[in-house]
Amino acid sequence: MGAVENPVDNKEYRIPGEAKEILKSLASKWEDVADASSLQVIPLKGAMTNEVFQIKWPTKTENVSHKVLVRIYGEGVEVFFDRENEIHTFEFISKQGQGPRLLGRFSNGRIEEFIHARTLSASDLRDPDMSALIAAKMKEFHGLEMPGPKNISLWDRLRNWLKTAKRLCTPEEAKPFRLDSIEEEISLLEKELSGDRSIGFCHNDLQYGNIMIDEKTRVITIIDYEYASYNPIAFDIANHFCEMTADYHTDTPHILDYSKYPGLDERQRFLRVYLSSSGGQPSDNEVEQLLENVEKYKLASHLFWGLWGIISEHVNEIDFDYMEYARQRFEQYWLRKPALLGSVGTAPDVVSADGNYPA
Repeated sequence: MGAVENPVDNKEYRIPGEAKEILKSLASKWEDVADASSLQVIPLKGAMTNEVFQIKWPTKTENVSHKVLVRIYGEGVEVFFDRENEIHTFEFISKQGQGPRLLGRFSNGRIEEFIHARTLSASDLRDPDMSALIAAKMKEFHGLEMPGPKNISLWDRLRNWLKTAKRLCTPEEAKPFRLDSIEEEISLLEKELSGDRSIGFCHNDLQYGNIMIDEKTRVITIIDYEYASYNPIAFDIANHFCEMTADYHTDTPHILDYSKYPGLDERQRFLRVYLSSSGGQPSDNEVEQLLENVEKYKLASHLFWGLWGIISEHVNEIDFDYMEYARQRFEQYWLRKPALLGSVGTAPDVVSADGNYPA
């Protein structure tokens, strides 16, 4: 998940020696850098999978500096994705002109080009003009022709994460989430959505911290492809809509506000821009069909990030209340399922934070 600048004390000690050597080698090639060893380290706040740092070197020109990004991989996050596949994705997308360049790799991280653009904020996602730019960019991203098989990853990934969550949880931790019932829910969703044939290369984590904009050109860049894979495009859009309920730069970044979930008009407007961005105007039926699929895939998004939260609690040391985040996602799954899937399946009891059962 993405990050924004948090200029506090110098954190050079957090950068591995191996990475420092690569950084010094990069800086030594810039003639206007007086001292390649004189690097400044600025932690970027908001990342929940990796530690991310901006690296700066002062130059001989006043108020001008060279910048790169250092990404230190989170401990234990290999349970979520294959790091080598993610690197190949990163390199391929970079060659397509869609993201930052890879500048170097070290044993537990990498160095990336620093994009001179602004990372979006939570409120940006609700701005109609910004939302239209995101919709068009998402359509472009979904059209990327990645090398290799174009197999949907969603259902296998959910089942694998469920197995991992069950293995890591104590019985006491697993009970409120009713993990024993989730296998059936995954199968139910997969069957319900089996007719959806609109597949594309999806980001799968399109929260505001993974979207940047060049304020001058209004060009959108999508970054951080750790969870990217081929999937139903409606899942990616549903996940983006769910991310509008989050603000990861508050004192309680794990708390989601579902009153901020986009209304019907807002969702329809986004989907109309998405469908029309490659030329032609979609019919009302096309918009409504995609909207119906998106709303159903919202349930898959809740399971996806609910399981992610449970696993992260056990493998990630980043300061974030993963279990409470997971609880909210599972609660939303059971709350929204009856309206979206009718009476298919039964909803088990899910305990809310206050000890009550959701209405």
